[in-house]
Amino acid sequence: MANDKVIALEATSERPAATMSGYAMLVALIIVIAVQAFGIYNLSNDRAGWAPVVSVVVGPILLLLIVPGFYMLQPNQAAAITLFGAYRGSDRTTGLRWTWPWMNKKKLSLRANNFISEKIKVNDLRGNPIDIAAQIMWRVVDTAQALFDVDDYKQFVRVQVEAAIRTIGSRYPYDDFTHQEVTLRGNHEQVGSELRTELQARLAVAGITIDECGFTYLAYATEIAGAMLRRQQAQAVVAARKTLVEGAVGMVEMALASLSEKKVVELDDERRAAMVSNLMVVLCGERDTQPVVNTGTLYT
Repeated sequence: MANDKVIALEATSERPAATMSGYAMLVALIIVIAVQAFGIYNLSNDRAGWAPVVSVVVGPILLLLIVPGFYMLQPNQAAAITLFGAYRGSDRTTGLRWTWPWMNKKKLSLRANNFISEKIKVNDLRGNPIDIAAQIMWRVVDTAQALFDVDDYKQFVRVQVEAAIRTIGSRYPYDDFTHQEVTLRGNHEQVGSELRTELQARLAVAGITIDECGFTYLAYATEIAGAMLRRQQAQAVVAARKTLVEGAVGMVEMALASLSEKKVVELDDERRAAMVSNLMVVLCGERDTQPVVNTGTLYT
């Protein structure tokens, strides 16, 4: 039985590149041009000597070495330097820079990027389909990992954002009227924090950090939105009725206790039951009560 072999890719780590200030090389370029112009002037006037010949011959070679090495870096921009495919470091110094012309320079932005995902249909913890969209603010912190450890780091971010949203969306229910569970709708900060942690773990391989994230859209899917709305309304009505009945019972108890304490009227069991029934109807009814004049008694 052959042993399975797992190949682990070694992560590339960013390091400073050996580059130079472009302004110093710009001065050197001006000197080379001046020397070459001086040599051409002397040769055109038939002035003998080895210096004009050397300047005319060496000058173009120096120009070919100096001119292609210039590059410009703006604020929050970096350049990864490679030599024949081998990573030689990254340059983050802004301004005019210079390196050897045979060095390949790949620029990338270190600025914050804001990405809003498309609406994704996910089944929550209870299996209900919901639509989710999220806003992610991310930026590159390791240029070597972003360029060399993933094929396309921007596309990598899009794919991992969708995967993280699906993971977090299926971890919790959309809503809970008992307020006993962590839900997507009721615990934005906690769920958003877990989404950021999930994204940070997924994007660390690409040298990318998450500055801010959160859900921008959260709702039941269209096919069950109507049914879920009716369920929410029914649960809200039940909760309201429960609160109303609990309050009414307390008020009836208080009224009976006050009548007995002040001896306003003596109530037997039958009269007490009738009074409780009338008070509950008055307190729990949705319409205004209509007075009824009773000319008899409960016993006739």
